[in-house]
Amino acid sequence: MTGFPRNNQVKILGLAAVSMLTGCMVGPKYVKPVTPTYQAPDAYKEADPNWHPATPTDAAIRGDWWALFQNQELNELEAKVTIQNQDLKIYEARFREARDQIGINNASRFPTLTSQPYVNGIRYSAGRPYFTPGANNTGTADILLPLTLNYEVDLWGRIRRTINIAKQEAQASAADLETARLSIQTELAIDYFEMRSDDAQAKLLGDTVKDYEEALRITSNRFEGGVAAESDVFQAKTQLQQAIVQESDIAVERSQYEHAIAVLIGQPPNSFSVPVAPLAAEPPAIPASLPSQLLERRPDIAAAERRAAEANERIGIARAAYYPTLNFSLTGGFEFNSLLENIFNASNIVYALGPTFGQTIYDHGRRAGISDQAYAFFDENSANYKQTTLTAFQQVEDNLAALRILQQEAEQQRQATEAAQGAERIFNNRYVGGIDTYLQVVTAQNTALANERNDIDIMRRRMDASVLLIKALGGGWTTAQLPTF
Repeated sequence: MTGFPRNNQVKILGLAAVSMLTGCMVGPKYVKPVTPTYQAPDAYKEADPNWHPATPTDAAIRGDWWALFQNQELNELEAKVTIQNQDLKIYEARFREARDQIGINNASRFPTLTSQPYVNGIRYSAGRPYFTPGANNTGTADILLPLTLNYEVDLWGRIRRTINIAKQEAQASAADLETARLSIQTELAIDYFEMRSDDAQAKLLGDTVKDYEEALRITSNRFEGGVAAESDVFQAKTQLQQAIVQESDIAVERSQYEHAIAVLIGQPPNSFSVPVAPLAAEPPAIPASLPSQLLERRPDIAAAERRAAEANERIGIARAAYYPTLNFSLTGGFEFNSLLENIFNASNIVYALGPTFGQTIYDHGRRAGISDQAYAFFDENSANYKQTTLTAFQQVEDNLAALRILQQEAEQQRQATEAAQGAERIFNNRYVGGIDTYLQVVTAQNTALANERNDIDIMRRRMDASVLLIKALGGGWTTAQLPTF
């Protein structure tokens, strides 16, 4: 270890005390950008019977928001997402990277201590120029064991602002992680309901195929008995095959959603399957945050706001470049020759210390350009924060409107389906009675099937809109969950 005389130790302690002092922080203080707000009363334009304003004691959307749908299989699948989804692991790693950057930047607040031991030996040639023959030619040797301390005094807040940037970016990365988690959970729920809708469509088409097979049998018997034309048989066969083709198409789509779910939960598609279970559910009642609360409940809004704060710190760093820097340095150690027994003699001590002021006098507009760039970066992030907020409002309104209108549409479609089924029965009876042609039966069957399929599709859209509304409301996340550093 390096040693120093007592008077030098006093000087070093004084230097350390001075070096720990920090100065002021130049640059603007951060003010959160003002976002577009709803006019009083503070409520969404759209509403539907499946939602109500959330209250402080309302625990319906908290954490496991998918539990609102009361589907045990969905609950089990969602639980696997956080553990096994690889995209989430990417965002989690990015958060750890951002968090570690805080420590890296914080290290600049403290002195750095380095050592570069030096050993050198030289023997000169007797034939070199200007060498006197007969002179001593034993060569030279030098051994240096130094310690070097460097410290930059944060006079204008540059270092503190870099630390703040790292903290804000870590918080933004944490919000990015939650945004990704919510998006993946939402995608899983939508894929699940799409798959269950396909199961319902497949069941309907399977029943339809059986009905059409029976209709073909009856039509064939009538043709063989001379009651019906052969064209009726071909029309019945066409109806049957069309239904079979539609059933096959649904099977393809269903398998794709099943494979998508497998990937979302981190499993190979070839080793994953979900038993068939037709969709039979109603959208749940969803407590919706008011617009003023939405800013606290959307992780993507939180991430955008943190990056606006981060951009403000960059302005301060750019302004600090116009002011002088103050650095303290101290180098000390032992220098000696090859006689190792004399290493720690007081006469072998070497040291150098002193402050250094630095000021950029001329840089041909470099600092001005960096400063303007920092202001532009803040404007960009501020506008992004405001736009993210507007988009959030739009997404909530869109899905509230979808739920309200789709509920009305579901009732309208139910009535249309009942009418189509009634018409199908009548035309079928009239055909059997010899009053109408089979073409009218085919038309009625097509109409009834289309309406029955639309019944299922509207239910699918209502479930999807419910999931998307929960996502638009932040899925139960709040800014209180942001990590503090």
